Amino acid sequence: MITIKQEFHRIAVKIGTSSLVLPNGQMNLPTIDRLAYVLSALNHQGYEVLLISSGAIGVGLETVGLTTRPKVIAEQQALAAIGQAALMRIYSQRFLDYQTHIAQLLLTRDVFDYQQSRKNTMNTINCLLADRVVPIINENDPISIDELDHHTTFSDNDELSAIVTKNAAVDLLIVLSDIDAFYDRDPHRYPDAKPIRRVTEITPELKAAATGSSSAVGTGGMVTKLHAAMTVMAAGKQMVLCNGRDPKVIFDVLAGKPVGTHFG
Repeated sequence: MITIKQEFHRIAVKIGTSSLVLPNGQMNLPTIDRLAYVLSALNHQGYEVLLISSGAIGVGLETVGLTTRPKVIAEQQALAAIGQAALMRIYSQRFLDYQTHIAQLLLTRDVFDYQQSRKNTMNTINCLLADRVVPIINENDPISIDELDHHTTFSDNDELSAIVTKNAAVDLLIVLSDIDAFYDRDPHRYPDAKPIRRVTEITPELKAAATGSSSAVGTGGMVTKLHAAMTVMAAGKQMVLCNGRDPKVIFDVLAGKPVGTHFG
């Protein structure tokens, strides 16, 4: 059995668009409800929980009745603004069903590049967690573009979740994806692909096994998840990649059950 160290107290959970939005473009309300239930239960048990949530553009598409992500950046930003409001409304409803308050933090890379803004952000997160409020973090997509001399964008929310884990004294990052684990090659293309249950070092072979996103609405893939794992491991933290189909898998991860891939 693969186990993870049990001394952690602060947990970050990252969920991708493919887990929040169904293939037909509709919001995956059962998954969102189960996620709110699980994180609320952990919050009530005394864990400090952060949620890094993708999905703004995917939900925006559904909200305005589109089926294809536009290529024009301004149109993507508008959809993100629409979708973020709709997503937070659903999160607020579901978390309140389980007597848990949430807060929204929309971040850009500059927040972490500059000492004062990084400190202010961490102070906010620490205060929210002390008050048993679950911070829901996403990239500030409506303004996250490369302009002037500032690099404001994250490559995607896998990177954002790793940077939050590194800076916010998170003990364990759980990445909920549309895949069961990290495989030795793409399981969508190779039926005989085998899951790798424990990774203690990022090798060239692992990098070669990583692939891009298989989702029509997501932006990440195994490449970005591997990069996130590298950041997390370099910071002395741990990460578990597992399937977000049923967020109750988080309970299994915390119980040390052999699910997903454990990095660290």
